[in-house]
Formats: sequence, structure tokens, C-alpha cells
Amino acid sequence: MSKKYYTVYALYKDDEVLLDAVKTVRKANQEIEEVYTPFPVHGLEKALGLKKTRIAIAAFLFGVTGLLTAVWLTNYTMIQDWPQNFGGKPSFSYEENVLGWVTILFELTVFFAAHLMVITFYMRSRLWPWKKAENPYPSSTDDTFVMEFDVSDNLDDLQSLLKKTGATEIDVIEKTA
Repeated sequence: MSKKYYTVYALYKDDEVLLDAVKTVRKANQEIEEVYTPFPVHGLEKALGLKKTRIAIAAFLFGVTGLLTAVWLTNYTMIQDWPQNFGGKPSFSYEENVLGWVTILFELTVFFAAHLMVITFYMRSRLWPWKKAENPYPSSTDDTFVMEFDVSDNLDDLQSLLKKTGATEIDVIEKTA
């Protein structure tokens, strides 16, 4: 026997109303599946109770990887493999010449951090070129804020709570598991 459950979408027109609604719904112990917004809403991640991201640590590690790669690359190409005499200054040691390569070190650090962060973001968000959009309301990319819930019971309680929070529209979709 299949069990019924419902996907409920609450639509809002203002970001402040949405933020207050998220706080009210969380205080009522309702689990919010997802929130779709046309632009970032300051404080929404805190109101949703999301954990702090570790993306800054990843960015630092990617930058260090780029710096170490740049150090190895400049040392290998300019000191070990093909040392050249620039303006009468021989390149016999890395320490004597590192100030001339600061630009290379900086650029490769930024290059690695930026490109690996983009790849990490796409992998973490599961955004692949062939992936279909999961946005249930195309208007949430323009001017509508959408809160999504999956509920199997107390549907009427949730609907009345959402009406109290200022939802302009509430859509209920019945599904079977």
C-alpha cells in the first residue's frame, strides 16, 4: 500500500516577510525542505539553521596548493632546468631571484584558488551541465520567494500557519510514496 504525502509550496513577495516566516515556521517545529529566492537574503541561512560553511578553509588550501605549485614551477624552470643570465645577473639560487617572480607566485595562487573553488562549488551543489533545473516556480528567479515543505500529516495546521506568516499563495501537491 502506498502512503500519501504532500509537497507544500508557500509563496512570498517580500524578503523580510519571508525571513520572518522562516523564523515563525521553525519556532513551530516544522521542517523546511528548501527555500528558493531570486537573490541572496541576508540572514536566511541563520534563520534556516544551516551549519557554517567550510568553504573558506577549502579556498585557503587551494591557494596554498597554487603557491606551492608556483614555487616548484619557477624553481624548476628558472633554476634547475634552464637557468638564464638576465642583465648580467645569474640565476644560481632561488632566494636571490624570488622577488622577481612574486607576480608569478601571486597569479598562480589566485588561479588555483579561483578555479578549484568553482569546481568545488559545482561538485558540492551537484550542478552538472546535463542536470535539469529543480526550481519548482520559475518566478522565483524574478520576484517570488518560495518555501518548500514535505509533509505526511498535519497539512491543515501547516497551511493555517503559513497563512498567518503572510504567504501570498499556498500550493499543495499530493504525491504517493
